Amino acid sequence: MRIHSRRTPFFSATALSALLVWILAGCAPATRVTLLPQADGSSSAVVVETSRGSQLINQPYQTAEVSRRGTLSTDQTSAEKVREQFPQLLALQPPAPQRFTLNFEPGTSTLTSESTAQLERVITDALARAGGEIVVTGHTDRQGTLESNDALSLERARAVRAVLIERGFVAERIEAVGRGEREPLVPTADEVVEPRNRRAEVLVR
Repeated sequence: MRIHSRRTPFFSATALSALLVWILAGCAPATRVTLLPQADGSSSAVVVETSRGSQLINQPYQTAEVSRRGTLSTDQTSAEKVREQFPQLLALQPPAPQRFTLNFEPGTSTLTSESTAQLERVITDALARAGGEIVVTGHTDRQGTLESNDALSLERARAVRAVLIERGFVAERIEAVGRGEREPLVPTADEVVEPRNRRAEVLVR
């Protein structure tokens, strides 16, 4: 039997929480795969394949059951039943990712005073996750050219990354990317100043 996972971006070790696979010895079905919802609300899907066919499951708590003869069928369970039947397996899931938003002074990679204070919470929470990963995504408002905003957004992400490394995080586990003005938190017309779009989003997972 083969299982293929299909997810939206940010596929990583945390995606294991999307999938619960139980090998049920001594009873039918021989194998049951149950798709759990993503903690961040994003969509996911799993294709279960055997020598006798394949089955896609793409709804939370949908199951694919494989008989001892290799035939496939689908069913639907619920969160309550999963918690009741498999509490120990659920306890093995990694903690849900955390997201933080830090804001910057206009045209710079300098955090606002409020976000400088908030950065301490980011550091504290990230340190509590042994072996975790951090993705820092920089953004800008629509003031300036696309090219300059691309550069500024990456500069902002790298500035946050540098602070995290200074505080003891492993550099290889921190990714810094820039999205320029492409993904505004508050949509505006061109050349409109919007402080909430001058930000870095920090994903701790």
